[in-house]
Amino acid sequence: MIPRYQRAAALGLTFRAISPEDTGFLSRLYASTREEELAPAPWSDDEKAAFLEMQFQAQHSHYLKHYPDAMWLIIERAGQPVGRLYLEHWPREHRIIDIALMPDARGQGMGAALLADVMDEAAASSKALSIHVEKTNPAMRLYKRLGFETVEDKGVYDLLIWRPPAPDKP
Repeated sequence: MIPRYQRAAALGLTFRAISPEDTGFLSRLYASTREEELAPAPWSDDEKAAFLEMQFQAQHSHYLKHYPDAMWLIIERAGQPVGRLYLEHWPREHRIIDIALMPDARGQGMGAALLADVMDEAAASSKALSIHVEKTNPAMRLYKRLGFETVEDKGVYDLLIWRPPAPDKP
């Protein structure tokens, strides 16, 4: 089932399941998340592109293998793909496997709106929401501002978790 997230919808975002035709977009999206990191590498553009494609394929295969029941969503705006949201619903928590927006869609509140919607979804089920985030990811500030806490140091990544507020007791 494709979710309808209120805040995201107010910003013109819609969602659909990924399809094999999305592979090119997903590869470009992945590459866009690594551009800054690879900028100083002394490789040619072709070498960087080959490396990024290999890394994308490895990540994509890993996700599909280890999260077979996840929702694999393309985020669209005005009918054009602008990002991806991979989300797993486990018995005790919801896990954001990956969330990414293309560079021209970043910094406009879309990520914050989408995260708030996913947090609401988890809270409605009385579940926590977790995600692995690279320590150097600029979005780390957003996660912290939204109330995510670091619960485990995984080296390059931190495991962050957000817990819904406890229900009011009468």
